[in-house]
Amino acid sequence: MRNHFILLIIILFTTIGYSQNVTETSNFTLEEAIAFALENNYSAINANRDIEDAQKQKWETIASGLPQVSAGISYQNQLKQPVSVIPAEIFGGEPGTYAEVVFSQPQSATATATLTQQIFDGSYIVGVQATKSFLSYSQNNKEKTDQDVRKAVTEAYGNVLLAKESVAILEKNKEALEKNLYETQKLYENGLGEEESVEQLQITLSSVDNQLKNAIRLKNITLQMLNVVMGIAIEAPTKLSENLDDLAQKQIVPELTEEDFNIENNVDYKMALNLNEQRFYELKLAKSRALPTLNAFVNYGTAAYADNFDFFKSEQQWFNSSILGLDLSIPIFSSFKRSASTARAKIALEKAKTQLSEAEEQIRLQLESSKSDYILAIEEYDTAKNNLDLAERIENKNQIKYTEGLASSFELRQAQIQLYDAQQGYLQSMVEVINKKTNLETIINN
Repeated sequence: MRNHFILLIIILFTTIGYSQNVTETSNFTLEEAIAFALENNYSAINANRDIEDAQKQKWETIASGLPQVSAGISYQNQLKQPVSVIPAEIFGGEPGTYAEVVFSQPQSATATATLTQQIFDGSYIVGVQATKSFLSYSQNNKEKTDQDVRKAVTEAYGNVLLAKESVAILEKNKEALEKNLYETQKLYENGLGEEESVEQLQITLSSVDNQLKNAIRLKNITLQMLNVVMGIAIEAPTKLSENLDDLAQKQIVPELTEEDFNIENNVDYKMALNLNEQRFYELKLAKSRALPTLNAFVNYGTAAYADNFDFFKSEQQWFNSSILGLDLSIPIFSSFKRSASTARAKIALEKAKTQLSEAEEQIRLQLESSKSDYILAIEEYDTAKNNLDLAERIENKNQIKYTEGLASSFELRQAQIQLYDAQQGYLQSMVEVINKKTNLETIINN
């Protein structure tokens, strides 16, 4: 009975462990996959943390100019006390002679508390102003990361569908070739066909079979890549609920190329602006170092002295002290170090302005290029679709001619290769439409 109970416990824990490690299959449309990745992608998670870090850094900067309180406790035991020599006549001794004196008891304890308040510091004012720019940069960087995640998910999603469709087409082609080879083999065995015809079909079948094996491997790899981009374990059984043709059709939106473009929506432009703001505040910071700084402080302390460690006894006498003060620091001359630093900051700002102008022109060029690429992708898709129809008809005619003995095996093989190329070209054209539309949307960013 005891052994049966132990076995039951083992099975129970094994079942629990298994259920925790197995993830249920999830179906994703493209938009669902993107939304999931924006929450779970590793880079997206860290970009959110960067914003939190920037917010904490903003408060850290502000708090540095607010009241600061510090406290300290000190204990000293002078194992060998210092001795001072003073004129003996002070104590009624002979003039011209000196007496050895110890001025303090060997043990002492002090406790202090200090309140400091910054009254004026130009660098603090600039620092507080710059925190807004830094937070804006972190938010723009998050938006940039989200765009990169969206593009990566779209490309990975399209590649999975491409691999899936490739496997289906290659399996269909292989099945048709095997049927042709079987029929041709029988004709040759009965003396009604040529050996070359059999060999030509064997060559084509071997090539298609290799392509099919590679497509199956790519299907698994592309799915793992999609899982990684989405922030899922690579072995998770993810499924896609869209097919390549329908997805490509939804991505054909020619009016997108006519949409109004506001460069201020572009993330790269926003980040270039952030760089200008940072350089501007760096120049203000360099100038602020020539201004005086003023700080106030209040100190309160107490001290006690004794021959032995009696500081916690009620009869121990403590001596209180307190100080109120101001610290004013006025920079006067730095051997032109500050002026050189200010000049360098000004040069950096001018460089940032030039980079902003360059970024603006590059973004406009990218826009025109992306529009052209998107239009070309749509045109190539239409062409590939027509070419596939033509290639299917040509291959079908050659099949009929070959069966009736009116076409050679070489002609049939050429028609089959042309069909296979058209099939892959059509699949790739759909992926290009999806990816080029994503590129254009990233630049417009409406």
